[in-house]
Amino acid sequence: MTAQGPKLLAIVELGGYPNFTSLYQRLGITANFVNSQRKAQAYLKKQLPDLVVAEYNFQSDFRDRTSNLETLMAVLQRHPQVQVIVFYQPEHAPKLELLRARFPVVAALPFPVTEAVLEQALTQSLARLAY
Repeated sequence: MTAQGPKLLAIVELGGYPNFTSLYQRLGITANFVNSQRKAQAYLKKQLPDLVVAEYNFQSDFRDRTSNLETLMAVLQRHPQVQVIVFYQPEHAPKLELLRARFPVVAALPFPVTEAVLEQALTQSLARLAY
């Protein structure tokens, strides 16, 4: 965590849920938003956030992975201090669990994601960052 407060990368690919900017601000989090995994990869090459909030999108047609998150999680594996929170469709829970068996996710929140549920996950993650 930086002296300026925690930094968050929000990866909003499909959306369809509330804009949580005011929640991030209220918790003292500086949020940066990208709308694709490619842009997230570019962001991570320049700076490392304390937190990542991303959607889990299961893709049965991917040849070498099952979702949009494998590449991101492989990069973040080198930075275990980064806390990852994932939003997911409840019907994809079994596939998400396979990903979680390989990569650390501190919280997985099923849709519909509410501000209260996200706030609880963020508060717990911020407490972990404080050591």
